[in-house]
Amino acid sequence: MALTPRQTLARRAQRTRTNLRKAANGRARLTVFRSHKNIYAQVIDDAKGVTLASASSLGGKGADKDAAAKVGKEVAIAAIKAGVKDVVFDRGGYIYHGRIKALAEAAREAGLNF
Repeated sequence: MALTPRQTLARRAQRTRTNLRKAANGRARLTVFRSHKNIYAQVIDDAKGVTLASASSLGGKGADKDAAAKVGKEVAIAAIKAGVKDVVFDRGGYIYHGRIKALAEAAREAGLNF
């Protein structure tokens, strides 16, 4: 039986997350979730199971590339304050394009290494 698009995305996200945890070598994980109206980012320490930093576009204007870049910059600043500079980028099965790419590039410019 064929998978629905939602099931395909969930399966790809789980596969990506599992592989990233193995390859992280103790680094934190920058996770991205994208909805139709907002974008969210978290820096997660998988060893402790704790969220170290987070940011979202809630309360902001729209869910465009500018909002995603702002979220990327905010999460990078919060992560650096928490003492995390090196992370692994977990795009959650989303294609590296558009808002995901804008968030990643803004986080890199703000000082995160991945």
